[in-house]
Amino acid sequence: MTAPGRRLPELAQYRTDAVTRHLCAGAHLDEDFARDVDTELTEDRLRATGLSLGIDLRALARHARAAVRRIDARDRRLAVICAVGVWAAVPVLLYAVATARWDLAYTAAALVVLAYASAWWLVHQAESRARTAALTVEHGAQRPADLAPAVEPDVERRLLEQKRANVVPYTASAERTNPFVGSGSKLKETVWQPIDVSRPAEDPAGGGKLAVKPFDAVDLHTYVAREMENIAGLKGLQVRNRLYVIGNHVPYVGAELLPDRLERPRAQIPKQLVQAGLMQSGAGMRTYLSLVRAGEGGRAIVSMHLRARLHHPSLTWEVSAYGIPPLQARFDRVNRLPVDGFERWWSLVRHATGATGPALIGAASRLSRRSSDRRRRARALEKTRREIDKRHVLYDYGAVDSIRERVADWDQLGYTERTDSQDFLQRLQQGVLIATERFLKDHNVDTSSYDQAQQVINTHTYTFQGSVQAGVIGDNGTVNHHNNAPGAQGGPAGQGRGTP
Repeated sequence: MTAPGRRLPELAQYRTDAVTRHLCAGAHLDEDFARDVDTELTEDRLRATGLSLGIDLRALARHARAAVRRIDARDRRLAVICAVGVWAAVPVLLYAVATARWDLAYTAAALVVLAYASAWWLVHQAESRARTAALTVEHGAQRPADLAPAVEPDVERRLLEQKRANVVPYTASAERTNPFVGSGSKLKETVWQPIDVSRPAEDPAGGGKLAVKPFDAVDLHTYVAREMENIAGLKGLQVRNRLYVIGNHVPYVGAELLPDRLERPRAQIPKQLVQAGLMQSGAGMRTYLSLVRAGEGGRAIVSMHLRARLHHPSLTWEVSAYGIPPLQARFDRVNRLPVDGFERWWSLVRHATGATGPALIGAASRLSRRSSDRRRRARALEKTRREIDKRHVLYDYGAVDSIRERVADWDQLGYTERTDSQDFLQRLQQGVLIATERFLKDHNVDTSSYDQAQQVINTHTYTFQGSVQAGVIGDNGTVNHHNNAPGAQGGPAGQGRGTP
């Protein structure tokens, strides 16, 4: 909001899809990351996929597949060159030298040199194409999904469905610690003081009490979801009711979630099932209102998961807050690549010269190892399906985490992300309180009990500055910082911001 008549210049802004672009670029520059993503998002498996949390999973899957295919094609060619130019030519060269057959020696030596030169060129071109693809997706004007070939149609449909997921199967092992898998580190977990909602409000016109309008938890959740963005003043707030289900209880939800016990669970179910999990908890099934807000460029993400507990005559809110810090420093490599000129040429020459030997000699073993890994995963999946089908094993279909959570690093959290995230959490808490008060007044409920509870609730604070482990939530909900969080990659704070 600006004063009337005041015109100010617009400052450069981070792209809203900056994290997606960073990860897609990272897939081209980091083979291990590309293969992990390709396996998780596109390979046949039974476990549910974690929440996207602002990442275009379809675009990421496309770029990961393109990167994997490029590397596989390079290694297949290198394996052929190695077989001919190394394993065949080198013994011939040694034999020719030992027997003084110099014509044969010159021919074999020329073949070895030609093999190395061909391998050098293949490595150079593969790296050049990878860097070009990374720079294009990072700085280009086109959408990331349009810059790589599509994957299989059924995978594309599933990943599009995942973007609007209203059900989250979570692994059974997370039930004791964090059912909101993929949402990051726990910042707050509490149940607010109960509010008496049985007393009718006074009639402002006089004449006694007003009649309380009937309502249920679904009505309250619907109202908060509809009004929350405006009340909290958080543009771009993602609001969705989701049914959270323990992974090994997924079959009990029904065919709407698991049409085939030998396939992945779906990401969307009828809204009536979501509402049912709000009115009454099922066996390991509860519905939460998820409020997700990303900071500038999606660098940091805060989530608040709410559940209205309405049991006459009282109402309370179950509240859990989680945070995800910026990406690991390794994903900032794309912004350090030489773009053109001599620096780019020399960087590629140095890379090819240093990488050609290991790439050439190890090509066949890498291809064999990847093929062995695929067969091993396929055998394990087939065994699991037989156990489900024949032995009726209760399988855990739940997601373990999310890609966004896995590639985050608390050491990259800067001052701006920390203060913005604290602001988001405070606004979300206050927004829930205001929305609840307005809802109760709209239904002619006396809010004096609410006013008393609000004074206690408003003392809760949030500190967004590190991962949370058992027993480290301090007084008033503050969070103690752990520099040695699992999976942290290190590096100076504030890296990886990318280009606005």
